[in-house]
Amino acid sequence: MRRCAMLLAALTLLAGACSKRSGGKARMASDTDSVAYILGMNMGLTLQRMDSTLNVEALCAGIRDAYGGAARLTMEQARAYYLRYMNHTLPERARAYEEEFLAEVARTNRSFARTASGVTYRVAEVGDQELLPERDGDSVVLRWTISTADGAVRYSSYERGDSLRTTLGDLRPGERECVKLIGRGGRMEAWLPAAAAYGAEGDARLGIGPNATLRYEIELVGVDRLRQRRRVDL
Repeated sequence: MRRCAMLLAALTLLAGACSKRSGGKARMASDTDSVAYILGMNMGLTLQRMDSTLNVEALCAGIRDAYGGAARLTMEQARAYYLRYMNHTLPERARAYEEEFLAEVARTNRSFARTASGVTYRVAEVGDQELLPERDGDSVVLRWTISTADGAVRYSSYERGDSLRTTLGDLRPGERECVKLIGRGGRMEAWLPAAAAYGAEGDARLGIGPNATLRYEIELVGVDRLRQRRRVDL
């Protein structure tokens, strides 16, 4: 089902793309021509939503060459190139853009600081420094809002009227860094790079895409430190 949807999607960008070469006046002399055009139109629209920067002429050339039995790449070569592009080239571009974005946040607002991992944060209210979570087993109670770079809220404890109780070790790396910077009662705003948040996988349930830079508003409501067991020598 998903593969079919992708095919139809791919088929819409084509329509608009391939029709450019014919001046936008594709000949539809039969019902099958009309169906072919519709498939191409649907594919083009879907592909446009997936990536509006695709080179339409190159896309059409690939289709024409495949239909003509004169493809310039073997399927093995095409697969290897595509996987390299998706797994390495795109993430590298995303990281470069993310680094530029976070550096600009810190540069234009002197109240923000950056950690070695790239977490860019501003402490709004310093909490009780005697109650800082330190070890992975320490329990914390949090209220927070998680938003994407375009301002879309993906999760809000305030809207849901709840809080998150978990251990420090169960938080994501950037979340752990943030929580350890404020004591109980503290509040902060932070931008987390993808590597310190949901990574290349994202979170479909929350609507967080792969390699997403996220903005957090965090309130550390409670801290319960794990008591170290005393060693008893018998």
